[in-house]
Amino acid sequence: MLASFALALQFLTRLPLSSDMTLSELRIGRSVLFYPLVGLLIGVVLLLINYLLAGQPVALSAAIILAAWVLFTGGLHLDGLADCSDAWAGGLANKERSLAIMKDPAAGPIAVVILILLLLLKWTALQSLLLQQNALLPLLLAPFLGRLSILLLMLSTPYIREGGLGSAMQQYLPKRAAKLIVCASLLVVSFMSLYALLSVLMLIACIRYLALQRLQGVTGDVYGASVEMVEAMVLISLALNNG
Repeated sequence: MLASFALALQFLTRLPLSSDMTLSELRIGRSVLFYPLVGLLIGVVLLLINYLLAGQPVALSAAIILAAWVLFTGGLHLDGLADCSDAWAGGLANKERSLAIMKDPAAGPIAVVILILLLLLKWTALQSLLLQQNALLPLLLAPFLGRLSILLLMLSTPYIREGGLGSAMQQYLPKRAAKLIVCASLLVVSFMSLYALLSVLMLIACIRYLALQRLQGVTGDVYGASVEMVEAMVLISLALNNG
């Protein structure tokens, strides 16, 4: 299980871990169980940065935290959001065309606009939370729930790219353990912020509905888009709820 945790860290962050790890489909599937934990670790790193920036201008602190957030994760999920944005705009409601666009590494104007808007929303929400001196919970919950959303989608929605990494993840994910992690996580988060949790669950339901409508399932890019949108939703909902 330690190897699966290391694999999750290696995939979701840019930590300089050993690349000599032996890969297997079973290990890849088990690694997904640790995604929420990796999200918590990302949150701890963000809290440390926030602590080190104490007393600095709020706008600058929010920008540095957000930049560190993107760099620490390698912009992995932003790439998924960009691909989904281009596919939704240019797919002409056609599954095969949408999937082809999502494979194209080039980012179109729609993707650029969506990424700018999302980062702007995150930056503004972070500023609001820092002004309220209420950033501790959001900086932990946002990356945690973002990666928990991957488990929720894997358990509830078919994966449609055969032979891909996401296919192995979903096929070999220990379903019972994943359900226990999801249920326990949702229960704990409900005591921390029921408002944020309900907002996130509604957003994930919308993402699932749209993915089924256009693609009849999900892809790795949909997982990435979900992470980014859920993170933004957590920050925005907590900023509004405490404003």
